Parts: sequence; structure tokens; C-alpha cells
Amino acid sequence: MGVLEGALALLALLIVIALAVRLFESRVAFFPLAGETVTPHSFGVEYDTLSIATSDGERLRGWAIGPHVSRAHVVYFHGNGGNLSVWAPILAGIAGRGYAVLAFDYRGYGMSTGRPSERGLYRDVEAVIERTTEGLRDPKTVVYWGRSLGCTMAAYAATIRAPHGLILESGFPSARSLLRSSPVFAFLAWFSSYRFPCSTFLRQVSVPALVLHGDADHVVPMAQGRALFDSIVGPKRFVTIHGGDHNDPTPSDPHAYWQAVDEFMVSLQTRES
Repeated sequence: MGVLEGALALLALLIVIALAVRLFESRVAFFPLAGETVTPHSFGVEYDTLSIATSDGERLRGWAIGPHVSRAHVVYFHGNGGNLSVWAPILAGIAGRGYAVLAFDYRGYGMSTGRPSERGLYRDVEAVIERTTEGLRDPKTVVYWGRSLGCTMAAYAATIRAPHGLILESGFPSARSLLRSSPVFAFLAWFSSYRFPCSTFLRQVSVPALVLHGDADHVVPMAQGRALFDSIVGPKRFVTIHGGDHNDPTPSDPHAYWQAVDEFMVSLQTRES
């Protein structure tokens, strides 16, 4: 095979790889579960269901959880796996601390319509922030709380309408950064349309941020959380959750976890006063 034939064969191979990656990237990036089983009621917490319309015609399932008179309002962005029911324990825990919570399932998750994609999730976030803006008429502290992939969604939300603070849990700077530790995935990432550029979004906002990361996280290494922390331009604090793994439904170290959250919330209220 000559040089030209070899170059053409390589080009053809790269095109095939690129097409395959684009075809299957959503299946690799998202792991939605349909339906709804566990709810905040399972933990003795009151909630209301919401239906949120997106700009492209999807309907998102949401929960409004916790007290009507609250210490702060939290908009919660969950990770790329499961649905609201998977994260019901932590959502009930947040509400149990006296915070009102708005949580929702992305398109294709739980009881939300559609199929997930990176651009689709950004549209979901836009719809939720519009709904939140309409629903909050008082000056209560508003915090966007993202977990894993949800950190990117919380950071993107902050570029639309800045909250008083951000809580970023088990996050990573970007998809490419996360995949860099694997030569195969790092190579394939070059052909993907998905970026999830959390750090890029964070550089556009300067609100205070609390970063939480478990030191036993086997999905997103703590070094990724540190790199995410370094990209934050506003006031920030990093808290290590000892024994914390990526998909813990409840904190492995509840005292340290909730103490960090409560102290952060108080610090935001002090800044406002």
C-alpha cells in the first residue's frame, strides 16, 4: 500500500470512528432510569410535583420539597445516572435541614419526556431557571447545588441567572479532563460533540462556591474535584468527605458534610446582610 492509499485508509478509519462515537455518545454519557418509585414521602418529607415545559416542547418532572418558610432555596441538579428517586434520600436530607428544594429529572429521566443530549440538558436547565425565577419573589438565599455531571448544569445555570452561591459535589472540570486518565477514552473524546465544560462556565461567574468531594470516589477522582476548585474565580472552599464514594445516597461522614453545607449557607446570609 502506497503513502496515498495509507493516508486515505487512515482518514476513512477516523471518519468511521467519528461517526460511531457520535452515534453512541449519548448512551455512554447518560444512564437514565424511567419511572418514579421512592419519593420524599418515603422519608417523611412533604413535596409537590411540578411539570416544567422546555423551549423545545419537552416536559420535565420536578419536585418542590420541604418547608414553605425556609432558610434558603436550593435548586438541585443531579448526576447522569438514575432519576429523582435515586437521589430522594439526599434531597430529603437537604429539606430536613430547613432548606426548600427544587429538583427535577432531565429529559429522558424518570417521568420527563424526550431523550438526553448535552444541548438538551442545557435547555432543561434554562427552563428550570426560568421557572425558579418566576416562583421566587422574595430575597431568600438561592443556591444551585450540582452533583457530578450536575455540577456542569449548576455552573451553566449560574451563567443564566447568578445565584447567591454554588455547591459543587463530586464534579469535574470537563468531559475531556475526566477521560484524560484513560488513553483510549481520551482518544475517543476528540471525536465526541460532548464537552460539559464546567470550568469554562465557572470562569464566567464570581459567586461563592463550596466544593465537596469524597476521598474514596472511584468514578471521579478527587484530583478532578481539586482541578474544578482551582477554576473557580470567586470565594471558595474545598471540603473533603472522608470515605465518600461517587454514588453515595447519603453522606459517608454526615457531620462533616452537613456542617460544611450549613456553614456555607450561613456565610451567604451574612454576606447579604
